[in-house]
Amino acid sequence: MRIRVYYEDTDCGGIVYHTNYIKYCERARSEVFFRAGALPSSGTCGFVVSTIEAKFLSFARLGDVLEVRTQVQKLGKVQVVLRQRIYKLPGSALDSSPDSIASSEMCIFEAIVRLGYVDVVSQSPAQIPEEFLALLGTLETI
Repeated sequence: MRIRVYYEDTDCGGIVYHTNYIKYCERARSEVFFRAGALPSSGTCGFVVSTIEAKFLSFARLGDVLEVRTQVQKLGKVQVVLRQRIYKLPGSALDSSPDSIASSEMCIFEAIVRLGYVDVVSQSPAQIPEEFLALLGTLETI
């Protein structure tokens, strides 16, 4: 999923706030379902994040174009582990001089995200529906 960095995403120096990288990953996870015409929940059950291990490798600036890539690390009956990486794509909306444009994409953020599927009413684990497992199974596996 591609994202352009807007003013609202940045601090006064034009650097993306650290929490926004996690939001971008959340959007990408949701988009997997939206593109299939589905919601990432069913009845009273849905995915919840249980842990995130985040690595901030570099940073993005106002006007940059980012791409969030999601890979399945583990797919279980009630739990999913994903690796999500955010890449800064070549070029920038702010500085288009030939010397400043990166010639290749650069990974600037990486997260391992563990999601549980739970019944939010009973607050207990629930089995991930087969159609969700199939949809998640279409993502690249590592």
